[in-house]
Parts: sequence; structure tokens; C-alpha cells
Amino acid sequence: MSEARKYFGTDGVRGRANGVITPDLAMRVGQAAGLVFHRGEYRHRVVIGKDTRLSGYMIENAMVAGFTSVGMDVLLLGPMPTPAVAMLTRSMRADLGVMISASHNSYEDNGIKLFGPDGFKLSDSVEHAIEALIDADMSKRLAGSADLGRAKRVESVHARYIESAKRTLPRQVTFEGLRVVVDCANGAAYKVAPETLWELGAEVVSIGVEPDGFNINREVGSTAPEALVRKVRELRADVGIALDGDADRVLIVDEKGHLVDGDQLMAVVARSWKDDGRLSRAGIVATIMSNLGLERYLDGIGLGLVRTAVGDRYVLEHMREHGYNLGGEQSGHIIMSDYATTGDGLIAALQLLAMVKRLDRPVSEVCHSFEPLPQILKNVRYKSGQPLQQSTVVTAIEAARQRLGASGRLVIRPSGTEPVIRVMGEGDDRDLVTEVVDDVVDALTRVAA
Repeated sequence: MSEARKYFGTDGVRGRANGVITPDLAMRVGQAAGLVFHRGEYRHRVVIGKDTRLSGYMIENAMVAGFTSVGMDVLLLGPMPTPAVAMLTRSMRADLGVMISASHNSYEDNGIKLFGPDGFKLSDSVEHAIEALIDADMSKRLAGSADLGRAKRVESVHARYIESAKRTLPRQVTFEGLRVVVDCANGAAYKVAPETLWELGAEVVSIGVEPDGFNINREVGSTAPEALVRKVRELRADVGIALDGDADRVLIVDEKGHLVDGDQLMAVVARSWKDDGRLSRAGIVATIMSNLGLERYLDGIGLGLVRTAVGDRYVLEHMREHGYNLGGEQSGHIIMSDYATTGDGLIAALQLLAMVKRLDRPVSEVCHSFEPLPQILKNVRYKSGQPLQQSTVVTAIEAARQRLGASGRLVIRPSGTEPVIRVMGEGDDRDLVTEVVDDVVDALTRVAA
């Protein structure tokens, strides 16, 4: 990001519900975004989706007040995946799309993600323009009494998204004969994901489909795949699909109960698309967190790997700017820009299952393209300040990098979504990687308390 921002992080506005994300802030974000996207003398409209957090009701109503107060009509989608909101923003000819979600965080947090009329996340410059208005006096720019917006809940949006997801596959593709366990994280995809897989012919077993406002991502979903692993083994399923709270990321569990991360998924799709002539460029876009094993594998089949900062928005920005149609993150954001304007966990899963059916091989064979290098990731929580700027930390990081040398990587970065610093090391020697990561973590811990 070009400069520090007060509200927007790497994935919209996010924080503790009714702590950081208050009704007042949500209303002002709605007013500010509505004013920035007021671009002509016509009835403007915004679509709002959400995940299943208890605080979604509060934030949704506050944003409705904000948007209608500046003359925007509001179409309420209810619980829907983030990529569905992006798709429906375009489909419904809206000026703006909103997803109320804190993605993979626990229920106490929530967030506000904004999409432009093209279904893409907003640029830094547009977010800056919205930020400038949030703290400003907007009272003189509110709509007159006769020009207030209307709000209504839209039916049938689930069917629209399911049909859109299915259309990413050739018409003859069927998942008949596949036993699939899908874990919806008690989140936004708890209806649409099982339904889509069933309509495509799979035998579907669903977990994480009983949201109660509090249990989103709790011991389920892509950030806690143990429940899915157990269920796949118990049922001897062919594959398990783990989505996160807003379903923009996915991890796979093979028939043996082994986890397949985003790097392996990108590898198998990249190879398949290369063979089919579907890659728009000879490579893919990933982040600094993707495993060195992925980079070496792609190089071996004649493809490049471009790395960006962490965050699917940065992956997507590079893809759009340089003409790539495949990218993603190790965490499971898989971006297929031929089909979607953001990471879409369900569509990525459908594409993978189609490959499994076509190859007629088990998921464990299809989805194991390379041996990942040992990679150690640890988080250090901090209260305030800039721990990375402390001299003892700088010294420890430099020493760690020298020990790893050219055959390894060390990545240290503050999280964009929570007050932690992530320390990741990788290389061919696991013991060495563990030692250097621990050295940096120890230095950080001493100054971060």
C-alpha cells in the first residue's frame, strides 16, 4: 500500500464487531462509498451480501441506512459467498457491491469488503477517496427527502450463483460416482456449495452447514480442516472440500485424508491449463508465501512464477495488469480470472473435480505435483508499536537470512487482518529453517510484549 490508512487493510475494513466495526462506522462507510460511486443523474444501486456472523445483522442495517441516506437503492442478498457478491454486482448492474465478512476470522470479528461495478475489489486510490469522506462532514451531501434510496431483499440469488458456477464447466461434465464431503465452515456457502455439487451428480455429505451466528470457522472450514479429514476417512470419500467463512478460499483433502493446499492446487491447474493451451501467459501469479517447491516445479515444466505481496487483491492486480489468468495463494485463494473477479473456492473445487473425473485417477495422484520444501510459519502477537524496527529484531533477521543463504527464504511481515507478525522460513534443511525462525521469533517476542 502506498501510505498508511486508517480504516482499510489488505482486505477491506476489518476488526472486532461493535468495537472497531460499529454501526456508526458501517453507516459512514455506506455514506462515503455511496457518494464516491455517485456518478450520474440516475438511480444508483448497491448489492449487499454477508456471511453468517451474528454481527452481520447490525452491520447490514447500518449500511442500508448509510446508502439510502445518500440516495442509493439497496438490494439485500443475505448470506452469500464473497465471489457470489462480486458476480451479482455485475449481473445486477449495480454501481457497488458489499460483502460483510471477516473471512476466516472467528465470529467476534467482522468486516466490510467493497467491489466496483466491474466486480473487482477497489483500487487503493478509490479506498483513499472513501477514507477521506468517512471522517468528513457529509451532512450537506445527504439526499433530499424525496430522493432517499429504497431497500429490498432479493430472492433467487442462490440459484443465480449456482448456475454461474456450473457454467464454468463443459455441459457434459458430471460428478457421478464421486463421493464428496464438503465443509462450509458454518459460513456463507452453507446452502450453495452442497447444492451445486449435488446438481452436478456427486454423492454429497455436508458438514459445517448449521450456522448459529457464533460457530463460523469454529473447528471447521479451511482454517481448521481436521473435522473434514476425519469425515473423509470415516466415509472413505473420494475427496473433501474445505471452504472458509466467506468461501473465497478452498483446501482439498484427498481420499487418504491428506491435506492439499493452494500451492498444490495451483500446480495441478497450471499443468492442466498449459497442456490444454488455456494459460494466457506462460506462468502464474502467487505471493511471497508460496512454497519454493511450487516455483521449482513450474520452472521444470516451462512456466514462471511471479510473486506479489500477501493478499489476493495484490495477486489479482498483477494478473490484470500483466495478462495472467491463473493465480492465488497457498492459503487457498485460487483466482481463475476467466471465470471470476475474485478468489472463488467453489469454482476452484469444481475445476479440480472435473480434472479428477477426466483423468480417472485418485485425488492423491492428481493433486501431488511436487514435494514442498520444509516451511515453518509462526505468529508473534504484539500490542502496539513497530516491533520490526527494533535494532535487536533487525539484527536477528539479518543473521537468519545469512544462515539460510541463497537456497532458502525468510519472510517476515505484519498481518493485514490482525495484530500479529508472521515469520516464515523455508529451505531444504528443516532443522536449519526451524532454528532461524525460532531465533527471529525469540527476538520479536522480547520486544513485542
